[in-house]
Amino acid sequence: MIDTHAHLTGMFCDLPTGRQAGKGVVEEAKMARLWAIVLAASNIEESVENIKLAKNYDGFLFAAAGIHPQQTDVENKDSIDKQIAHLDELIGKNKKNIVAVGECGLDYSPAPAGEKDRSRRGQEKLFRKQICLSMKYKLPLIIHARKAMDQVIEILSEYKNLKGVFHCYAGGKKRIKKVLGLGEDWYFGIDGNLTYDDGLVEVVKKIPRDRLILETDSPLLTPEPFRGKENKPAYVKYVYKKVSEIWGVEFKECEKLIDENARKMFGINPSS
Repeated sequence: MIDTHAHLTGMFCDLPTGRQAGKGVVEEAKMARLWAIVLAASNIEESVENIKLAKNYDGFLFAAAGIHPQQTDVENKDSIDKQIAHLDELIGKNKKNIVAVGECGLDYSPAPAGEKDRSRRGQEKLFRKQICLSMKYKLPLIIHARKAMDQVIEILSEYKNLKGVFHCYAGGKKRIKKVLGLGEDWYFGIDGNLTYDDGLVEVVKKIPRDRLILETDSPLLTPEPFRGKENKPAYVKYVYKKVSEIWGVEFKECEKLIDENARKMFGINPSS
């Protein structure tokens, strides 16, 4: 099994208790028979930490580097151009440790109370520049599309030879065909909410089996039976279990199919 999208840097803080917590999460994932975890990034700082973790857990943790659309907040100290320049340099210097660009995309959901809505123009600029970086370094994209699925698909359709995954896919059944229309190297990332969202179950039934990968989005979207608690990569097995039930196949067959999709998507293999 592989968790193709987790945020773990918060579990590896400078405090000894933080480092121990992070180490424990990784060891628990290994005990649960995971062979890899892809670390998604939301900003430059998280990208840097992901790379450090990937080096420390070589062959098990794999880093993504990218900037979340919400990082276009006017309070961000660096301009979009400066952020992209930094990201470009970071990927260039650490290419062998990075398996994807992201998460990046568009987020048109309302800003939290007390904050201004983020610039859609700024989000698109940030997104397009990261698409260009994925092309430059021949890396897949981890797409964040919230309340902006059609806009994201439209932008991606302007480019050729892209590869990526729609993280925490929320486009419903009607957009599956549109995503497939982007090319044969596009995948759907499904998370722990599959275990309690009947509507998402119906969506997964329509997704081609060779285009599905599974993720936790740790520490969020915890699956049943741990819903309400902090999520962690080991819990991805409950998403695999749910998919095997939906497909009507044995767990091992489901695991084999999903893991092969993940290998194709990220270009990684078990270290063993």
